[in-house]
Amino acid sequence: MNDSSEPELAPPGAGLPWPELFLARGLFSFRRRVGTRQSFDLLFAKELEKIRRLVRDCDEELGSRRVLIARLPGLEDSSRYWSVWMTLDHLRIVHLAIAALIGELVKEVTPPGAASTAAVKPNVDVGREVISAFEASCEALSAAVSASPNLNTNARFTHPWFGPLNAAGWHALMGIHLGIHRKQIERILAGINR
Repeated sequence: MNDSSEPELAPPGAGLPWPELFLARGLFSFRRRVGTRQSFDLLFAKELEKIRRLVRDCDEELGSRRVLIARLPGLEDSSRYWSVWMTLDHLRIVHLAIAALIGELVKEVTPPGAASTAAVKPNVDVGREVISAFEASCEALSAAVSASPNLNTNARFTHPWFGPLNAAGWHALMGIHLGIHRKQIERILAGINR
């Protein structure tokens, strides 16, 4: 599905199809109930290592090539025509936002505004320099979690798909989100290597 023309996709922030969103909410709720802080940290670390292996051999040209992929569960339609670098840039943006959010929620402060999937779309022109920025964002996110002895806050901030989440809920989402975009990177690279 490698295509040099700009495909027609749903607008950023359009969300997921209703049946998929309903299922995703149920699965996320279940994972939160059965998971632990340690299991969420481990999932994040495992997905991060998989992404590192995938991007290790990407040169500037390979990493910046946009590829139209089939939509993955949990991925908005508007995110299907990204490059590897764009995917890392999106993750960088999200990680920094969640790190700041957790920092506020553990102080029992609900930040103003609303989370928006449209607001965390990547820069189309991002280059290989995003790798170090992505790594720094992973460290910032892990540090925010490590610095917080209790993530079960009363303060909540609303996720556009999963509703009001406390710091523990946002923490539970980290590895799942990383896994979705790891699969996206795999598909992008598979599309390039055809």
